[in-house]
Amino acid sequence: MSLTDRITAARTRLRDGSLHNEASVSSGVVLPILDALGWPVFDPAVVFPEYKVEGRRVDFALLTHGRPAVFVEVKQPGMAGRADRQLFEYAFHEGVPLAILTDGATWHVYVPALQGSYDDRRVYLLDLLEREPEESADRLTRYLAREAVESGEAEERARADYKRSRQRRGAEAALPQAWANLAAERGRLSDLLAAEVESVSGYQPDAADVTAFLVSLRPGIGSLPAPSPTVSETPPRATRVPPVLPMAGELLGVGFALDGHFTSARSGRDVLVKVFQALAQRDPAFLDRFVARPRHGRTRRFLATAPEHLFPDNPAQATSSTTAEVKPGYWVLTKLDRKNMTKVCRMAAEEAGVAFGRDLRVRLK
Repeated sequence: MSLTDRITAARTRLRDGSLHNEASVSSGVVLPILDALGWPVFDPAVVFPEYKVEGRRVDFALLTHGRPAVFVEVKQPGMAGRADRQLFEYAFHEGVPLAILTDGATWHVYVPALQGSYDDRRVYLLDLLEREPEESADRLTRYLAREAVESGEAEERARADYKRSRQRRGAEAALPQAWANLAAERGRLSDLLAAEVESVSGYQPDAADVTAFLVSLRPGIGSLPAPSPTVSETPPRATRVPPVLPMAGELLGVGFALDGHFTSARSGRDVLVKVFQALAQRDPAFLDRFVARPRHGRTRRFLATAPEHLFPDNPAQATSSTTAEVKPGYWVLTKLDRKNMTKVCRMAAEEAGVAFGRDLRVRLK
């Protein structure tokens, strides 16, 4: 059975209430999943049950080169949140890079050597009952596939995800203050929004409408800037603005604009390739992050480190007409209609941290 099949079977057992204790969770969920991830669960030299640490025991130690690389602590359903301290004591003592705490349904992935509270050092929380089996399989493979653990890549991925998560939390926490700072600069928001409305619609907006819209976005931060005197205060009706010559970044044909700079392309396929190349040049870690996304398409991946990986169910579909190399070692799926090409570009913008439709705009025809 594949990993996805094992997860599907585990979901059925979890939902029908047949798992009542730690032993049933281990045999009905944990061991079948570890087996599908490449761990020989019947070889105690690799999957060591009841691993002893200072007179106490960890449910399973996954060993590489004779040393524990992952500790797996199993709890009965609903009890996974109560064993963090114990698991961390075990992992600290042995210097284990990764620790997993699971009650079958939830899988907590920790890097014990990181700084912060237990929650801070949890790099991922996977709920098998909430996520689709395919997505759960991608995430478990990312952290627990035997090959990745043995090579050290699993730990590197976990640390990279931890770093990115901290950066996102820090940025998210700063949003209210950043918004308040912008609102405190008299006229700036009103001017920017009015100019963009004029660019999109060809009409100058009413100043009162601009202010009312900004107030609705963020109530309670104090007075918003007064309308700019350059915006008509009381126009009787919207005034048509004469057409102007295209500015830098305008979409003049097939292509895309990133950060105000337009790049032409021969086709939608060419747009897709060049968008990924531009975002990779902007952020060297972008391609790796996109590849690591747990969910791409339903049966295909949109970016991979080998063309055949784009078609997990049928690698033979990977040809020069269905894929293209973005840069050495990274391949993008190009056999897509315009709707899905737009979807992929939107996902790429999200992963790169740019606003799709503003910082990144695409024209596929």
